[in-house]
Amino acid sequence: MTLPGGAAVQGAAPQTAAAVLADADALYRDREHPASALAAAKVWADRLAARADDFEAAWKLARARYWLGTNGPGTADEKKRVLEQGIAAARAAMAMRPEAVEGHFWMAANMGALADAHGLRQGMKYRTPIKAALEKALAIQPAYLDGSPDRALGRWYFKVPGLFGGDVRKSETHLRKALTYKPDSVISLLFLAETLIELDRRTEARATLQAAIDATPDAEWAPEDARFKAQARTLLATLRR
Repeated sequence: MTLPGGAAVQGAAPQTAAAVLADADALYRDREHPASALAAAKVWADRLAARADDFEAAWKLARARYWLGTNGPGTADEKKRVLEQGIAAARAAMAMRPEAVEGHFWMAANMGALADAHGLRQGMKYRTPIKAALEKALAIQPAYLDGSPDRALGRWYFKVPGLFGGDVRKSETHLRKALTYKPDSVISLLFLAETLIELDRRTEARATLQAAIDATPDAEWAPEDARFKAQARTLLATLRR
């Protein structure tokens, strides 16, 4: 058997590739604990190093590095390196299967996190490739992760200045489309509320934030939903003043 850190127990029968990945999936579900997320990433990184055509390991490594780069331990510079490694893993997945959604989406996610956390220079560097990757993901599989390509594009149009292609009305359109796949998505509701505030539709924004707060957390995305619900509560409190 294999321990969380990837070490084998002496004398145990070797695991199959599927079993190793299943262990990593279980670790990733416990990603709220940094040690579990790091251990999952190590399993996928080791798998990819051992077999360069392991598509599943590549995209799941990109996803894990996105989580660690946005929620994991470490300094800002360390998280920046993790996100850059996430981009590399996603690009590997894209090279293996150009018509699969996962590589495109998780490359955009890692790039977007870099742009958000590391200033204007990173934002300008990744602005165009983020949009291209998300549009490709949308074309391949619009329903991926409950409409995540539309949600991420909605966020892109919200975040990017109008001079460089941002458009708050397009943001609303994409976010509402994302909500057709999962009407109680906490993150989509939060992002839509922020867009509505920008459009000076504060009454709608308050109702949307309350919907995000009241939504039943998704078991698959429990750590993320908890964070976004907290953000929705904080933002709603500011709108009630």
